[in-house]
Amino acid sequence: MLLQVEEVTKRYRRSPTPANDSVTLAVEAGLVYGLLGHNGAGKTTLVNQIVGLARPDSGSIRISDRDVVADPGFARRACSIQPQSQIPIDGLTPRQAIESLGRLRGGEAGLVRVRTGRLIDVLGLGEWSNTDGARLSGGVKRLVSFCMAAVTPGRLVILDEPTNDVDPVRRRLLWAEVRVLANEGAAVLLVTHNVIEAERSVDRLAILDHGHVLAEGTPAELKAGIVDDLRLELVLDPEARLIETPQFTGAHVVSGNRITATVPAALAGQAATWAQDLRRTGRIEEFSLAPATLEDAYVALVGATPVLENTPEETDVRAA
Repeated sequence: MLLQVEEVTKRYRRSPTPANDSVTLAVEAGLVYGLLGHNGAGKTTLVNQIVGLARPDSGSIRISDRDVVADPGFARRACSIQPQSQIPIDGLTPRQAIESLGRLRGGEAGLVRVRTGRLIDVLGLGEWSNTDGARLSGGVKRLVSFCMAAVTPGRLVILDEPTNDVDPVRRRLLWAEVRVLANEGAAVLLVTHNVIEAERSVDRLAILDHGHVLAEGTPAELKAGIVDDLRLELVLDPEARLIETPQFTGAHVVSGNRITATVPAALAGQAATWAQDLRRTGRIEEFSLAPATLEDAYVALVGATPVLENTPEETDVRAA
């Protein structure tokens, strides 16, 4: 096991609840492992402890069987990280920034140059490769930040919200490169609150809430263990009035002209017949009936109430 986190707890003076509370997880080389949770769930605190920027109050963290709490310098050598915040590269071009980071991490000059060129090509960054960083959009800067973490990857590659501000086309290209990192032998720790992207991209994941690991496993395991219903989604005709869902549907959410509801698997045929009748009479434009998603399982675990960022956590980490 490349990364082992056991019973890690971290508290901050200005917060009444722990940022991390007995967190245990393990990440193998060659896999993409997701840390999924809302803002303030404890994801960034855990990452800061893994890379040696914060010290846990109790518990252990090991990378390649080395105690990184006792040796934070090894953690920083073993990990390459794309932080959540943008890396300032004003005065450098993307090519210069990527190559410089690759060399600083000990990469051989020729290999770093080749890997930099490849990353620029596969992520479609060629037109900006020689542009000053101050003139780049947020999405392009985010892609450059990913390349800086990937050009000379550590044994553990940590990606904190890697697709923020990135356009849909390049998001797909970026996720393909995340898989390349894992296939080349790195353990990839993906930190995100984007449930939809996590379901498509990770091999295993842990769901964090208020510092606790609520559930851990593959996306299929988490869905099967928590949500047995199907998801029915209706797209209303713009001229139609809001549809009253029948009694056999469970909790439903209205968003614009879309209605999403849960349906017991045993009543799938009844739900499909009802939706087909709505479509035939022109009250909806389309519908879908499919197995529950990881998002459904996530909401079932943590609830639907949004949580604000844990400000004390951020302040104390910067001071650590």
